[in-house]
Amino acid sequence: MAEFTALWHEAAVTTLGFFWMALWAFILGYVISSLIQVLVTRSRMQRLMGREGPKSMALGTFFGFLSSSCSFSALASTRAIFQKGAGLAPSLAFLLASTNLVIELGMVIAVFLGWQFVVGEYVGGILLILVVWLLVRITRPRRLEAHARRKMEDIEEGGEASGKNWKEKITSIEGWQQIGQTYVMEWQMVWKDVLIGFTVAGIISAMVPQSVFHALFMGAGGENAANPGFLAVLAQALVGPVAAFFTFIGSMGNIPLAAVLFSQGVSFAGVMAFIFSDLVVLPVLRINAAYYGWKMALYILALMLVGIVLVAVTLHYSLAFLGLLPDFGNVTMGEREFFQLNYQLVLNGILLAVTAVLLWFAYRARHHGHGHHHDHGGASLTHKILRGLAMLALAWLIGGLLVPLFD
Repeated sequence: MAEFTALWHEAAVTTLGFFWMALWAFILGYVISSLIQVLVTRSRMQRLMGREGPKSMALGTFFGFLSSSCSFSALASTRAIFQKGAGLAPSLAFLLASTNLVIELGMVIAVFLGWQFVVGEYVGGILLILVVWLLVRITRPRRLEAHARRKMEDIEEGGEASGKNWKEKITSIEGWQQIGQTYVMEWQMVWKDVLIGFTVAGIISAMVPQSVFHALFMGAGGENAANPGFLAVLAQALVGPVAAFFTFIGSMGNIPLAAVLFSQGVSFAGVMAFIFSDLVVLPVLRINAAYYGWKMALYILALMLVGIVLVAVTLHYSLAFLGLLPDFGNVTMGEREFFQLNYQLVLNGILLAVTAVLLWFAYRARHHGHGHHHDHGGASLTHKILRGLAMLALAWLIGGLLVPLFD
């Protein structure tokens, strides 16, 4: 019993340490994301995006990058763009860019995994868009697309509430109130994913033996872990999305867990496939089915899975060819000293102050009757389950922190 309580305490402290390491990156990323979302209107994106072709793909990718958000928000935005007349491939480019070419995600990856994984995230995100575009052109799912559009004929979308340009917004109290509200909504969208993901990462880091990772990911942690054979790399790239499929954790919450996987000897391909898999999880499949029908949802799932595995393996061997594969020894999740007087403390302090200012603007907006909420596409069951898991995670953390008092 004493051994379990010691591990429980270690897991809780590790979870808080992981979050403390990443806090400044979360805040800075969501501040930038909030500014972009308020200052660049979605209606302008929809007017500029055509049906198909390189220009539409480029615009879909660019606007997706500007609209970086959680998976649920990205799904709703993609549905709106597709319904307004954008082609399937540009809509999927928007979806992939808004969940993979994400500023805050790259920052958190840099904190936990290093620059090679940041390059993999952004270069891989672009490659994934190109692969999905190629697969759409090869398979030509015109009947599926037509059926999906018929399913959405009766859905109405609201327009933009404000006609102000970005200069007027950024120099007005109302504009900053909107930015503050958007910042609050960003956290509302991800807090459950982050809490669950970081808690799971802490538990796995402190409690799960290496043999479990080695059993799940063929070749992980063995003598040839630094240079596994092709079959091992391919197998790990396949296991990554399968493992992610049954989780309810978004990409932001998955990063510390991805770092744990890498520290246990999972290959670069396996870790990147796991990180890319935020759009192949079970809740996303269910929401896509509600939007477009099950046939289109399964078609999109197949596109994503094929693209993820191909891109992850390609990135792995590209870095291997250049001699740039990251070293497992650079990520030692269980041996870090989290709370120190260093740059993280300074950045966290500054950006927590920024958060306080934005919360004040959000409070003023709500106090004056301008508050609004974010719709996650009606995924009520998913969010009830997520909320329940988040409450369990919170109870676990509190218990783990307090358990030494009762020893």
